[in-house]
Amino acid sequence: MRVMERLWANADAAFRARILAALPADSAVVLLDVGCEDGAWTERVRRRIGIPSDHVHGLEIAAEQARRARARGFDVQIGDIDDPWPFEDASIDIVHANQVIEHVKRLDHFMRETRRVLTEGGHAIVCTENLASWHNVGALLLGYQPFSATNISSCRRIGNPFALHGGEPVLEEPLQHIHVITLKALRDLYSVHGFKIEAQWGSGYHPFGGRIAARLAAFDPNHAHFVGVAARRDA
Repeated sequence: MRVMERLWANADAAFRARILAALPADSAVVLLDVGCEDGAWTERVRRRIGIPSDHVHGLEIAAEQARRARARGFDVQIGDIDDPWPFEDASIDIVHANQVIEHVKRLDHFMRETRRVLTEGGHAIVCTENLASWHNVGALLLGYQPFSATNISSCRRIGNPFALHGGEPVLEEPLQHIHVITLKALRDLYSVHGFKIEAQWGSGYHPFGGRIAARLAAFDPNHAHFVGVAARRDA
């Protein structure tokens, strides 16, 4: 359990570093963080870009999380990602979504709204868990649900497969992973909606860790734990 938690934490740190590296440094841009939670990660993104707080917008479904993000000086709207987004056409330069797209019910709606709010030439940066990661493939070969798509009921789900109690998976409230997709599918989704892929990456490569995992994920991102793309909105 501790080994897997450490592998996950290392992969998480690695993909966040890749997100930050993909962001432009431009004090004039306007950022939208979709699913911004309490704004802690949004703040790191803001500082990396070098924009003031009033250039940052957020969309968050949980009112308490939105309140905390607003306390950081961000304009955060409360709303469901699957509904129309409360932002003007062509008003955003960067749409950022970190581990959000797997919770979306209407992927085409998500893509259309991303394109609608972006300026021409604006960027979308998204990172998600990878259905084709080797630990998910291994789970399927053994007859188990993929670790990244374990919810099979709208009421409760099999919890973190590494969090065991008495040898049995712990039942938790649903994480509501709706669409867990591969890197190739993520690229295709953005391409078909009029985006040009400018960068892609993977991080984490279970069961390996450290430098070995980093090298393997760089060589074979299609089977990494997390995958991400940076895409530009075409005219």
